[in-house]
Amino acid sequence: MTPDLSIVQLMLNASWVVQAVVLLLILMSVISWAAIFRKLATLKQVRAKNEDFEREFWSGTSLNDLYAAATQNARQGGPMERIFASGMREYQKLRERRITDNGALLDGARRAMRASFQRELDVLESNLSFLGTVGSVAPYVGLFGTVWGIMHAFTGLAALAQVTLATVAPGIAEALVATAIGLFAAIPAVVGYNRFAHDIDRVANGMETFMEEFSNILQRNLGTQTGTPSGH
Repeated sequence: MTPDLSIVQLMLNASWVVQAVVLLLILMSVISWAAIFRKLATLKQVRAKNEDFEREFWSGTSLNDLYAAATQNARQGGPMERIFASGMREYQKLRERRITDNGALLDGARRAMRASFQRELDVLESNLSFLGTVGSVAPYVGLFGTVWGIMHAFTGLAALAQVTLATVAPGIAEALVATAIGLFAAIPAVVGYNRFAHDIDRVANGMETFMEEFSNILQRNLGTQTGTPSGH
């Protein structure tokens, strides 16, 4: 009779090591896809919130009003808005301490924004390392399952007096399934990692550009007034 070479049947007949490898790869694939969809939604939301805040920032609204709104909207706001709030908060704290040196005021605001920027970047880059790990490790895990499965198949064939293609095929096929599933887990993870790394770089560049522009606005205001900046 022709042996059943369906993937399910092959896995049911495979050795426990191959089955464990396949289950591990399926788990890695499921977690990878969950991370991919979550990251897609997160980056879409971040871009939308950053664009909304930047549009409001350049609409002519005073810095004080923007800061008051950003303080109230700390949880729902985007990364760019929180970076702005950090800079303004530090600036105002330094002004309350009667610091009049313009360089110290500007450097304090920049440091606060840079620290906030790094925190936001760390959040955006979460789960990227997992996708990179799956993309690089999954093929080798699958290959291990394949090598073990082939060894197991040939060990079983050694006891047979007559070996035909029909007796060899099931063992080889079940071993190769591990490599196929390893590639199935790795390819989306690699594509997702590269796509998200590029998108996060673009978001990070936009936030760094905003920090420079806001620093320039603070510098101009420091040269024209002695109080808290109110316009730009």
